[in-house]
Amino acid sequence: MDRLQAMTTFVAVVETGGFSAAARKLDVSPSVISRVITELEAHLGARLLTRTTRIVRLTDIGTAYFDDCRRIMGEIDTAERSASGAQATPRGQLHLTAPVLFGKDYVMPIALAYLSRYPEVDMVCWFVDRVVNMVEEGMDVGVRIGELPSSSLQATQVGRVRRVVCASPAYLAKHGVPQHPDQLAAHPTILTVGASPSSEWRFHASSATIVEQMQPRITTTTNDSAIAAAVAGFGIVRVLSYQIADALREGHLSVLLEDFEPPALPVSVVHREGRHATRKVRAFLDLAIDTLRADTRLFS
Repeated sequence: MDRLQAMTTFVAVVETGGFSAAARKLDVSPSVISRVITELEAHLGARLLTRTTRIVRLTDIGTAYFDDCRRIMGEIDTAERSASGAQATPRGQLHLTAPVLFGKDYVMPIALAYLSRYPEVDMVCWFVDRVVNMVEEGMDVGVRIGELPSSSLQATQVGRVRRVVCASPAYLAKHGVPQHPDQLAAHPTILTVGASPSSEWRFHASSATIVEQMQPRITTTTNDSAIAAAVAGFGIVRVLSYQIADALREGHLSVLLEDFEPPALPVSVVHREGRHATRKVRAFLDLAIDTLRADTRLFS
């Protein structure tokens, strides 16, 4: 068995999500892919993939082996490019993920600058308000907001954002300004569901946690629509500070209950290749980290 070919085949199956897609990518038949994976698992004495009629998923052992294969293949690619004098030029396809509004306002300008600088790289951007499984969904780099669980991902903090309660000045002038979280029940509230579907709003007072169960008048699946409702004067919304930076600056929204805000959330750039990151990933990380750390909106 050619172990490098087996690793290449295995990585292709994971990144494309199936045997047929991997076969198309590698220009071989699905039966060849199946045989190589079977031989690889037999050689390792471990199951790497769980197969169903619809999807292929990594086992725990497969996840660790996939990361190792990516690292090894990256080192081989680096060695070959160095020997051919091409190491200094990033090339290939870069897969990137971030939350929707953060992606639009903060990541897309970085992506465009990166692509202008490196014309031999193409980019696929997934801007979604959910936690993307970077291994199973083939992402190279991601932006995460919040405390990170223990994982094999490498993370660099680039900022922090607050969870803020806000409303339009016109709404507050008409209905009054709540001075304590327990007064929110008297106001119409706007709730965003999706990545965080809970209707509980948590606040801090000294060392105590205050939990308010909200009964929203409007529930929406996107943050921008919730913010639009608040700007229109409908009621009170809770979002992250970066999402309303422009609305605050332009006077369309005002922040409430600042004394009760919970601790700020870290903003991190994450990737899975460690110090052996490929040139295309390392170049994007360097640009993104420097740019985001210099953005004062991420430290408000």
